[in-house]
This record gives sequence, structure tokens and C-alpha cells, in this order.
Amino acid sequence: MTLDPIHVDTIARIAASIAGTVDDSDHDDHADRAWGLLDPLREDGRIVVEPLAEPALRAAAIDDVALADRPFETTHGLDAGTLNPTGFKNGLLLDVAQAAMASAPTDLDLHRSRSMVATVHASDATREYGEEWRNYDEGYSRRKVLQVPAVSEFADEVTHELALYLAESSHALEHAEQVEELLLLDGPLYPKRLFNWESRDPALAEATKEAAPQAIVENYVRLVEQFVERGVPIAGFVKNPTSRFIVRTLSDRVPTPWTDDAALFTRLLEQRDDALDESADDPSAAREESDLTFTSWFRSRGSSDEPMSVDGDAMGIERRLEPECYEVTFCYLYDPRTDVTYKIEAPYAVTRDPETREALTTQLLSEVATERGPPEAIGKADELAKIGAGEKAAIRRKFEETFGSESRSTYDGLRWGEEE
Repeated sequence: MTLDPIHVDTIARIAASIAGTVDDSDHDDHADRAWGLLDPLREDGRIVVEPLAEPALRAAAIDDVALADRPFETTHGLDAGTLNPTGFKNGLLLDVAQAAMASAPTDLDLHRSRSMVATVHASDATREYGEEWRNYDEGYSRRKVLQVPAVSEFADEVTHELALYLAESSHALEHAEQVEELLLLDGPLYPKRLFNWESRDPALAEATKEAAPQAIVENYVRLVEQFVERGVPIAGFVKNPTSRFIVRTLSDRVPTPWTDDAALFTRLLEQRDDALDESADDPSAAREESDLTFTSWFRSRGSSDEPMSVDGDAMGIERRLEPECYEVTFCYLYDPRTDVTYKIEAPYAVTRDPETREALTTQLLSEVATERGPPEAIGKADELAKIGAGEKAAIRRKFEETFGSESRSTYDGLRWGEEE
């Protein structure tokens, strides 16, 4: 059912009344002040963000950088897709994640390989469902079942995150030797949601101890170590950055009218024609779209990056390199054609070398310029790992047949076509 014109007009009037109370003319000044406070940014006297070199907001002509010589001829991307937590009437709750690695140019044998993890949360705590890795598909792929401890109201979250990160990290380690030039993770460098379990809620921290998230985090630590020791860069390409750490830390020093850090950096990086800004009815008409814009690199030691910092404890995991090697460094990249801001993360051991840092930046700028979105290897990995709506429905039917129990339907699942 569509809205009648009278309702559309009413919504427009609501927007007009809100617009009359909003004035963002001083947001550029606020953003400039915020930018100046990042050199360095302190929290309780501790440096939590600092630039690796002279902080700068930079631009690269899209047409030029798309044709630039790329430092890395072959890139690999890694992603994991999930079924999403599914409950059954017999008391089982489970999720399934499959991880895939892609190569650009294409490597068909690599693309065939999967690491599949099923996480099971059971109302009957006396039952054992876990198993070790088992090969399938003529040895190209492997699977594992992991039992999730009883975590009451956190069951959906824990079941999902453990499946996702175990599949991703295990697959990365399994195929690490095949990466000779550059590995890009689809998402952050480390499993930050697992780090947050300890600090977010005491009950969640206690309940998940038995789940041993440290073992999964250790996979990422060993992955970074292996790539650093081999001299192969590794980075995370975050398509939808949601962190609020910087704007939250800045809020007592400068007005922070942005919903998250990406919104702040979008304000800093977006280039607009002031004359058109004043006259155009469509705000996007004033956006200049000839350049990709990006920040210089920063080191981060706060919020979910704190565990892997020099003074963090890495969740008790032994670090074989100097602690500073694992610290998260980042830069933001803005594509005006799509009005999307990406975040790139890499360990300090990779970005502390200016030449490697510049090569990584150039590679990602060129790929985003060409792809009009994430790098090619990331896009391929996303397609390989994704579990589509039809596949999800088929998998649920298989589970129902095997368990002799129906899955619990949700209205949203029916509404959005994920259930039949």
C-alpha cells in the first residue's frame, strides 16, 4: 500500500520544520578543530590516536589513479557469510558460517575451497555437539561443529559471532601460504566484537569464558605474525565503519554533531562547490566528484583497539613479535561518486614503513577508483562466501528434516523472504 499524496506532503512539512532548527554551517569549523586534536588524541592522559607522519587530507584524481601502476599484481580477499542464528522447536539454536578466499586474477582451485563452521547452542547442556575439523569436497574444503555454552539472552549474538570469526580466521590461516603479495580481509583487522564481550557486560564476559573466544582471537594474532614474518602486507577493508570512539573521545573538547567517526571523516573529506551549495535544491549537486579523497594514516590504541595495543593484554594471548607490531593503524577513504566512506586497517608492523604504507594506499585507491566500490578481491570473496536468501531457506529445510523439528519462524523472516 502506498502513501496518499496528503501524507507525502505532511512528511515534507515535517522535514521543513526540522530543517528550520538545524544549521550545519559551523560543522566545517567543528571538523577542522576535531582534526587538529588528533595530533595526538588523548584520553585520561593516554595517547589513543596519533598520526604516523604529518597528518594530511589528500586527494587523487579518479581517472588518473584508476590507470596508475599498481604495486601489487595479485591480491587476495577473504570473507565469511552466515546463515544467521536459527532457532528450532526442539531447543536447538544454531548458525552456519562459510569462509572463502578469492584471488584477483582468479584462482579456481582456491575459489572452490571453503571453511564451514556450525555453532550449536542447546537448551540441554548435557548434550555434546562439538567435533574437530573434517575434510569434504575431495579435500578442497573442511567443516567443524562448535558447541556454544549456555549464554541465556546473548545466545543469538554469541552463536553468530563465534561461527563467523572462527570460519574466517581458520580459512585465512589454512591458505595464508598462497598469498604472496597482499591479503585484504573483508572487515576489520581483528574480531573487535569479541574484544567488546569482556568490557560491555559482566554477565556476557562471564558466560563466554567457556566459549574460549581467545582461541579465535589467537588465530588473528598468528595470522598477523605469519604475514609480518614473511614480509607480506595484510589489511582490513571496512565497508561500513561504525566506530564512535573518536567522536566520543572528542565530545568534551569540541562539538561533535556526527553520529560516528565515519561521519566526521566524511565531513573532512567531502569536497563541495560553495556556490552551488547556496543555490542548489539537491544537496548532492554541489558535491565535486573528480577526486577520491583520503586521510593520512593514524595509530589507534583506544576502545576495541586497546587489547592489541602496546599496553593491552591481547586477551592473554602470547605475542611473539614486539607488542607495537600488532597495533591497529587506519586511514579513511571517501568516494564522492557513491558518497561512501571506507576505513582501511593494517597492523603497525605493515604501515610503519613509509614505502609499504604508500604502496598499500595507492593499491586501494586504484582499485576503488576502478571498481567504484571495494577492491576486486574483496568483491569476489563476498560473492563466494555469501549465503543467499534461497539457499538459507533450503538449508533450514534440510535441518528441519534432519532434526525432525521445525525452525521457529519470525515475522521479519517471512516479510523479507528469508523463510518460506
